[in-house]
Amino acid sequence: MTWSEMQPLLTQACQETLVMVGWSTLIAVVAGLPVGVLLVLSDKGGLLQNTLTNKVLGQIVNVGRSMPFIILMVALMGFTRWITGTTIGSTAAIVPLAIGGIPFFARLVETAVREVDHGLVEAVQSMGGSTWTIVRKVLVPEALPSLLASTTTTVIALIGYSAMAGTVGGGGLGDLAVRYGYQRFESGLMWVTVAILAVVISLVQFAGDLAARSLHRRGASKTA
Repeated sequence: MTWSEMQPLLTQACQETLVMVGWSTLIAVVAGLPVGVLLVLSDKGGLLQNTLTNKVLGQIVNVGRSMPFIILMVALMGFTRWITGTTIGSTAAIVPLAIGGIPFFARLVETAVREVDHGLVEAVQSMGGSTWTIVRKVLVPEALPSLLASTTTTVIALIGYSAMAGTVGGGGLGDLAVRYGYQRFESGLMWVTVAILAVVISLVQFAGDLAARSLHRRGASKTA
């Protein structure tokens, strides 16, 4: 296959991967952030200590994280069809990608929020600050560099998940690699796809690390 034949296929596949990863990341961050914060707040000694809530929520997150993505996609086919009307294509793949990303990101958020200096929380409490104020003014802002790094990790994981989604007709670069690289023995196209994924992941990691370091330095200068 020549480059002129590859180019339109690669362009479409890249666009599909971008849509899948973009929307699923947005949903995972929006839904996973409050779940991760609630895991910290409801834990022993937390501001909203509730052992039952913490255990149930933690178990749900653990099950979601431990399930292999390919199995999750198959298990959610009925739900995906109900939401999107189909189980194939990049639009349908967003559903399992987002659901798989939520517990993944939530656990990273929990780790990031736990690293916040408890003295800051106590200082706001002593001034009469509510739980919502502490979350909004202390926990999230102070954990922002780590949260950004967690988002970067989630994006990279979802890129990998999106490639796996291609094995069951999910669209994107993974689907292109399977249909042409594996089934039609177009090894050149397959290796180009692998190279594109490697470059994209490297760029995402570089941009995420740069932004996280910038926020960390800015926070350190404000503290000083």
